[in-house]
Amino acid sequence: MNKSAHWIIYVAMLLAVLTVTVIVSLSVGEISIPFKDIFDIMADKESMEYGILAYIRIPRTLLGFAIGGSLSLAGAILQGIYRNPLVEPYTLGISGGASLGVTFAIVTGLHLLNIMFLPLAGFVGSFTTIFLVYTLSLRKGVLSVNRMLLTGVMISFIASSMMMFLMSITAVENIHGIVFWTMGSLNESNTTMIVSMIAIALISLVISYLFATPLNALRLGENKARHLGINSNITIRILFIITSLLTGVCIAVAGIIGFVGLVIPHITRLWVGSDYRILLITSFLSGSVFLIFCDIVARTIISPNELPIGVITGLIGGIAFIILLSGSRKNSRII
Repeated sequence: MNKSAHWIIYVAMLLAVLTVTVIVSLSVGEISIPFKDIFDIMADKESMEYGILAYIRIPRTLLGFAIGGSLSLAGAILQGIYRNPLVEPYTLGISGGASLGVTFAIVTGLHLLNIMFLPLAGFVGSFTTIFLVYTLSLRKGVLSVNRMLLTGVMISFIASSMMMFLMSITAVENIHGIVFWTMGSLNESNTTMIVSMIAIALISLVISYLFATPLNALRLGENKARHLGINSNITIRILFIITSLLTGVCIAVAGIIGFVGLVIPHITRLWVGSDYRILLITSFLSGSVFLIFCDIVARTIISPNELPIGVITGLIGGIAFIILLSGSRKNSRII
């Protein structure tokens, strides 16, 4: 069986798992809804079950698909650029910048003017961080990837300190909102926000495929990529814009959800290999499945109460990554 046939099987398997996960997400909860009744329920807008599906479960499932896929895609891209499986948006300060932007919007009350100010603030914060990291990492016109990584970590610490400063001078009700937001949640029913998130996720996935070959070349190192005709500086700039957009919007809509961008691309790479022609789509689908599953656990494990989804992703992702590290000697091929 050739490589393309294997890739088709991988994608088909993930689509099947995603379908099952979506069905479970729509059916399971404090009130159980059989999947066979869902279409009849959606035709009856007066029923309580319709309200549960239309305003709670369907929006959460769609956001889980878009945000999980986006974070995993961003992690896969960044790990390819840095040739380091421990790199994710949080490591590079993108998340710290986005978090600072959203915190600033909440503290100043900008989010009350328009619901779209939060994702806009998240994107501005993440893009500003990327601009600083990129600019400070240039030396004589040459981009140092290692210097960029260290700069990102430092800027992340600075952003965290500025967040704490803003929280220390704001009103108590704002602190409650910021703390709740930082724990992560898919509890968002605004149609415009959901549609925008899905559109950004899918468009970014399509655009990233234009850079599958450059990403494969960057696995060999920047110098060898240049010898293969790849303009690594322009490629890295565009990919950073994509990852900052994905991260900023995800954080603004759902808060801080850790480990998705770190663990899922790592596991997917061990499964399908390092070729970005298959790694991008499988990372996206795997991240969607993982986050929808974590959301199911978060809202059912202590039902009728709900855990923040960031708690579940942290626990499951952290344990999974420790297991992977302990058994990584046999699978030393990471990038």
